[in-house]
Amino acid sequence: MQIPPGKEVYFLSDFHLGAPNYEASRVRENKLIAFLSGIQDSAAAIFIVGDMFDFWYEYKYVVPKGYVRLLGKLAELTDKGIPVHFFVGNHDMWMTNYFQKELNIPVYFEERSFEFNDKTFYIAHGDGLGPGDHGYKLLKKVFRNPVCQWLFGMLPPVVGMGLANFFSRKSREAVTEHEKKFLGADKEWLMIHSREVLQQQHYDYFIYGHRHVPGIHDLPGNSRYVNLGDWVIHFTYAVFDGQQLLLQKFDK
Repeated sequence: MQIPPGKEVYFLSDFHLGAPNYEASRVRENKLIAFLSGIQDSAAAIFIVGDMFDFWYEYKYVVPKGYVRLLGKLAELTDKGIPVHFFVGNHDMWMTNYFQKELNIPVYFEERSFEFNDKTFYIAHGDGLGPGDHGYKLLKKVFRNPVCQWLFGMLPPVVGMGLANFFSRKSREAVTEHEKKFLGADKEWLMIHSREVLQQQHYDYFIYGHRHVPGIHDLPGNSRYVNLGDWVIHFTYAVFDGQQLLLQKFDK
């Protein structure tokens, strides 16, 4: 894709809507809507790189309550012809076809590559990539298993959503203060993963969410590792104007 003059590609992730409570989530949701409204005239494409929700599960005839304003805004953007792409994260991996049918937004369950103005982008939420974290990788296989998803769907929504929100909250609480800081190029699993990928194929940018630690760091071969941060504490996003990519903060 060649980005038209005056247009830009936006990347953002980790909104965790629904957490820690309705009131705080609504404040963040309104901030996101204000951001999306502000970029809709300049956006060539928008990438949401996972964990839009703190938990999401699509029953056959039921979707989680709330988020109407943001979902409506996303529908407005796609109705205007602005491509919006969504990568599932570890908190909203149980998606089926609601986004595709209702919002015209493609949903990706694995990492994908894109090319803009001859620059290549490797994009993924980031959960389960790189060395270590074997317990989560096993759990992810269980959660992604169609049989396990079907069994969960047999629970009444009030029970299933209650359990899921409880464990989602426990997952957030388990993140230590140490993990909320940049650990260094040799300890960040996603940077290690990116260097392994580069041994097989070059990408100009590796775009991730998941870690909630915003930053851009050099990789071999003039490649860049980009973590988008979050919209819980940092309110950061990346923007590519066709020549360079910058990490910025929305503070309105």
